[in-house]
Amino acid sequence: MNNAMAAIILLVVAGVMNGSFTLPMKYTREWAWENSWLIWTIWALVIFPPVMTLATVPHLRSVYSSVAPAIIITVAACGAGWGISQVFFGLAVDSVGIALAFSVILGISAAVGALVPLFQSQPETRREILVLAGVALVVIGVGICAIAGRKREAALGRALDPNKASVTRGLLYCTISGVGSALVGIGLWLGAPIGVAAEHLGASITWSPNAIWLPLMLAGGIPNLIYCLYLIGKNHTADRFARPATGGYFILAGIMGIFWFGSTLMYGIAVRPLGTAVAWPIFMSLIVIVASIWGVLTGEWKGAGKRPLQIMYGGVAVLILAIIVLSRAS
Repeated sequence: MNNAMAAIILLVVAGVMNGSFTLPMKYTREWAWENSWLIWTIWALVIFPPVMTLATVPHLRSVYSSVAPAIIITVAACGAGWGISQVFFGLAVDSVGIALAFSVILGISAAVGALVPLFQSQPETRREILVLAGVALVVIGVGICAIAGRKREAALGRALDPNKASVTRGLLYCTISGVGSALVGIGLWLGAPIGVAAEHLGASITWSPNAIWLPLMLAGGIPNLIYCLYLIGKNHTADRFARPATGGYFILAGIMGIFWFGSTLMYGIAVRPLGTAVAWPIFMSLIVIVASIWGVLTGEWKGAGKRPLQIMYGGVAVLILAIIVLSRAS
């Protein structure tokens, strides 16, 4: 098995994990969204990154001191930008609904995260054409899924509330969040010199990306923590942490953190043989596919009728085609 095929298999596992990481939230019903997201943030962005990095990257202080400070600052800025995008994700969901927001945001993220590194690399005509075709298919597939999600909401009586932000403003929130979400992949790409320094100082090729993830994730955790604490104060939901029979919720949030951070680590390993321009849209497409499947299996489409489901299946088929095309580009 060649490196590209192994990386794609690893991406599939990562996509399944990332597309599944919010499932435990279905069992934290006594908590508000901000309660679950706060504990997830602590696990996934505050605890796991330093623990994993310290365990796998030797001479960490020397690693960071051997690269230009501007690189570390740039990586951290990408992480902070991604963290801020999560705030706009929440606003987008409130404005246009989960299904539409999720699809539009990941579609924009896939396109931006792939095209920025592509146009900075050495020109390879055939590969560029395949990547552009794959990204176009990702955008089309995600758009079809968004249409399906909108029809589902309408069928279930969840049309947009006229008292909430306009559709135009909601799509603006989606755009900001989508561009910001791509900063995770871009930050890993821009932080490549940190990974190289880690390898020179004894880290394995497999684990050297952890030195990049650490500043990226810690910086990304700050806006998430601030936003969750703001919502907890605004909605007066702090007391929900102490409700009876919710002790296990902290473990469920930890499982969310393991799935999300684990998928991020796998992406970091898979991106080297494939390149960001190929790996990132594949990763985003897999997340949409897995999340869509879980939506059907957990009854989110129950009562929506056949037509929205048929459209969603069509979108998933286009995303699978996009993955095939992008795999050829690798």
